[in-house]
Amino acid sequence: MRWVETISKEEWERIEGVISRYRGRHGALIPVLKEVQDICGYLPRKVQHRVAEGLHLSPSQVYGVVSFYAFFTTLPRGKHVIRVCMGTACYVKGAREILDHLQRELGVEVGGMTRDRKFSLEAVRCLGACGLAPVMAIGQETFGILDPKKAIEVVRNYP
Repeated sequence: MRWVETISKEEWERIEGVISRYRGRHGALIPVLKEVQDICGYLPRKVQHRVAEGLHLSPSQVYGVVSFYAFFTTLPRGKHVIRVCMGTACYVKGAREILDHLQRELGVEVGGMTRDRKFSLEAVRCLGACGLAPVMAIGQETFGILDPKKAIEVVRNYP
């Protein structure tokens, strides 16, 4: 977890560059937020306020977009996001045990991030790969037909 909500000088400079590139362009908010989240890893309140100010929007307009789209997060995330499917097919085939095992082995709760900031752990409703149940995804890569041991092996071997 980013233990203190600090943004480095370099990150602020990059954020200012993004805002400058999009300032005055119609429909700029979502692309700006996406690029800024790529810089910081998440969208803390002070960054949202700077984006609002830079794009001549109200902070509530920015927060409305950030809170509406699941892609955006106001909480720090690890370098890699592990999503464990808890949909019906995955759940009945052992997804709960996989999730519990990952929590123990990584020392992180669902919604949290490992101390080294490498992984965040999420439980999701469906990953759309029911035929491979139980399933987890790390970033855009999906892993199926898992058991707790296989799941932790995948995570340990992840770059």
